[in-house]
Amino acid sequence: MNIHYLPIYILMVALCGSYYFNYLPPIIFLIFILCSTFTFLIYAKDKHAAQHDQWRTAESKLHLCSIFFGWPGAIVAQQRLRHKSKKRSFRVVFMLTVLVNVGLLAGMHTDEGSHIFKNYSDKLKNYINKNVDNPHSQKVVSFLLNSRNDNYLYYESPTFYIRES
Repeated sequence: MNIHYLPIYILMVALCGSYYFNYLPPIIFLIFILCSTFTFLIYAKDKHAAQHDQWRTAESKLHLCSIFFGWPGAIVAQQRLRHKSKKRSFRVVFMLTVLVNVGLLAGMHTDEGSHIFKNYSDKLKNYINKNVDNPHSQKVVSFLLNSRNDNYLYYESPTFYIRES
């Protein structure tokens, strides 16, 4: 096992656990996959440009891609392509972008963060249901944005949460 991929493994387990324990919907996992793929492609383009003495991608753009859920793809690109893996100043800022992204993800697990996310996902579901006529698309969006706990009612007890069907 390559130690550099350990944060990605931890992220996958955390996202699966978060879905299993009713915190986040599957769209978050899909967002990570899409953004990581995009970030990997940006790194590959920059590596190609570096090898062929062409116009390079700005480091700030690489960091921006990383902070918006693309850091797993950046880690893979740094290891597989051997690109941006030695420059210390880049690595320090990159690690800060990972920490900010993980902090945002952790914030989604708080009461306030989950309410904000639920509010925006409900607005998006309503918009899709009103403006898209395809029922299959509506079902896919509904699945991706629904948490497993949308069918339950939670209320607080002094010692724990109680879930009713």
